[in-house]
Amino acid sequence: MAKTLTIIFGVIIVLFGLLGFVSNPLIGTGALFATDAVFNSICIILGVILLAVAFWAGGNSVLWLQIIGAVIFLLGLIGIFTDGALLGIAYTNSAVSWLDLIAGAIIFAAGMYSKDETHSSMPPVSPLPPSNQ
Repeated sequence: MAKTLTIIFGVIIVLFGLLGFVSNPLIGTGALFATDAVFNSICIILGVILLAVAFWAGGNSVLWLQIIGAVIFLLGLIGIFTDGALLGIAYTNSAVSWLDLIAGAIIFAAGMYSKDETHSSMPPVSPLPPSNQ
């Protein structure tokens, strides 16, 4: 379950970042969710990290969902308290900050309440039959 969620959230975050580079009314400069190139790049990097974890280290999906969820939540929190200036390197509007808070909490919760495939897919250990000696 965690690997599947990692793939889903990774794709969504990458698409959010890529959409910011294309002129549209939803995400980007002057859009409903106003972002700049630095913020879009951060989204792409975070999404690629999730996808890389899902495909090459699926057993760590839960941990990375929690880490990326916390990072996105903190980006939203910083954006709210600094009026969209994320440590002076990226700029967003309040809609993006609130979206980051909600998305970060959802991704973090997905990491908290899902299970890694490595633990659930292992066959049960059965004791060896008694020897007849």
